[in-house]
Amino acid sequence: MHTLADLRSGKLAGVTRLTLKDGLSTFPEEIFSLADSLEVLDLSGNQLTELPADLHRLKHLKILFCSNNPFTRLPECLGQCEALFFVGFKACQIVEVPASALPPNVRSLVLTDNRIETLPDAIGGCAQLQKLMLAGNRLRQLPESLAGCQRLELLRIAVNQLHELPRWLLEMPALAWLAFAGNPLNDIHTEAPVRQIPWQQLTLQQVLGEGASGVIQQAVWRADDVTPAIDVAVKLYKGDVTSDGSPLNEMQACIAAGRHAHLIPVLGQIEDHPQAVRGLVLELIAPSFITLARPPTLESCTRDTYGGTRLSLSSVTRMAAGIAAACGHLHARGINHGDLYAHNILWNEHGDTLLGDFGAAAFYPDVETGLRLERIEVRAFGILLRELLDCCEASDPHTAQLQELAQRCVQADIMQRPGFAEIERQLDA
Repeated sequence: MHTLADLRSGKLAGVTRLTLKDGLSTFPEEIFSLADSLEVLDLSGNQLTELPADLHRLKHLKILFCSNNPFTRLPECLGQCEALFFVGFKACQIVEVPASALPPNVRSLVLTDNRIETLPDAIGGCAQLQKLMLAGNRLRQLPESLAGCQRLELLRIAVNQLHELPRWLLEMPALAWLAFAGNPLNDIHTEAPVRQIPWQQLTLQQVLGEGASGVIQQAVWRADDVTPAIDVAVKLYKGDVTSDGSPLNEMQACIAAGRHAHLIPVLGQIEDHPQAVRGLVLELIAPSFITLARPPTLESCTRDTYGGTRLSLSSVTRMAAGIAAACGHLHARGINHGDLYAHNILWNEHGDTLLGDFGAAAFYPDVETGLRLERIEVRAFGILLRELLDCCEASDPHTAQLQELAQRCVQADIMQRPGFAEIERQLDA
């Protein structure tokens, strides 16, 4: 965090990153004094409603955060910023997205939790676009021109007013991660019964983790005076819209997923919470399980980072088989995970895996759409398999077979990709 006083005094001369949160209602002209160095500008959490028309004077600006400001219109000046590849305007009050506001080289466009009803056809001209975050808006349809974004890999359109997923969207060649829950679509899943666990039976302990959708804590569950108490994990959900969608949709998908060896078991749903907070009781995972990778950075955009992880080929095969089995189980139940990433997978030294984080999960609108949703998720699996193979310590004759499988999973013609059942069979063989 920086201060306006430091900026004005010249103390920040030459910085590449500037963060100002000071109740600003106008863009400080002093920022232009950093035109020769500034690459990342964070003006989130102010009172800004517009940006200067000559913002392009910041010729090295690559990343712009302006979330939690009362903008009602995406500033048109962004369209002249040629180096800008990340634009974040989350939780503003944006209604309008002018065609001229789209930066020519944008790779990530984050417009989550606004009031947008339509997107300009010009978005189809954003040839570099890989990540588009639109959850929590008022979109009734997507412009068909979006099909021109041939590099688009991650799309979040949950919690809008969409009545269908158009065929052209489901055939986009690079799309791998799609979140669409919370729209008025058909829903062919059947409700799964789940045990109701009274809040009074739970004793909360330390926090294990916190994400956009909720907080996970270790807890002790004592069902009655006869049954021995057990250690569990409790996830209490927030009510806010996340970048993936609604936490309550996530909870519904977790319950519907049922039991599987490569999913974190749900023991029950919390009832009678004093603040009416929704939550689940989950099996407590052994500490030997760790997260497989870190989430994408702003620069890597849609790719996880592994930090030097090294794996044997046998571990890669075992892990891939486990995740394919989990995905096959979900899709057989009409559930699209939507966020099949290494950073959502827990693993141990034996190659055992658990797929978690259902924040982007959604139910099939119909069977035909489901066939395409599965093949979109298969592309995410192919990318994951390639990344795991890149972590291999050495190769052997089976490496080529796995590389070939990964290539089949990511091919442009989505219906030529294998389904998860076929992937399982090949990996088992």
